[in-house]
This record gives sequence, structure tokens and C-alpha cells, in this order.
Amino acid sequence: MGECVYTVTATMPDQKTGDRYVAWLKDGHIDAVLRGGATTGRILNVVEPEGAIRYQTQYIFPSMEAYHTYVREHAPALRSEGLERFGPNSGVVFERTVGLVV
Repeated sequence: MGECVYTVTATMPDQKTGDRYVAWLKDGHIDAVLRGGATTGRILNVVEPEGAIRYQTQYIFPSMEAYHTYVREHAPALRSEGLERFGPNSGVVFERTVGLVV
């Protein structure tokens, strides 16, 4: 099996929240996911379809096994931290997907 791509898409209620979210990602969250086993992490500003303020963070793991290790050992604390900052009352809506490179 090949690399695993874990994608988090976050839809923002406004640009100010989006700016805070991107700053949080850049100021340590992506580095923490890299320490948890990802080999690459990048942030995309989703420009199409238009209308919503949306950011997509893509993490590449060397294998599905490495991703599952991340989920078991690192993700709970990182997700908890994210929910403290951008929980349900913040207006941010998250969607997560996992795929394998073919």
C-alpha cells in the first residue's frame, strides 16, 4: 500500500476566525502532526467553489499503518486542543477524509 493522505477541511464563519485558525495551524499544530508521523503538512485556501471561507489541511503519512498510529497515539490530544479553540460554538465546521495514493 502507498501513502495515506489525511485531509481536514474547515469552513469558517468569517475571515477573522479563518485568520486565527491559519495562525494556529502554522504556530505549532502542523508541526505536532508531523511529530506524530506525517511526512508532509500543508494548508490550502480553497477558492473553488466560491462562497465560503474554507481552508484545507493535507497531511501525508507514509502508510495507512502510520496514520492509524497517529490516530491512536496523537490525534486525541490534538483534536481536543482544536476543539477548545474552534469548537461547535465558534461556527467552524470540520470535515475529515482519508485516502490512499494510487
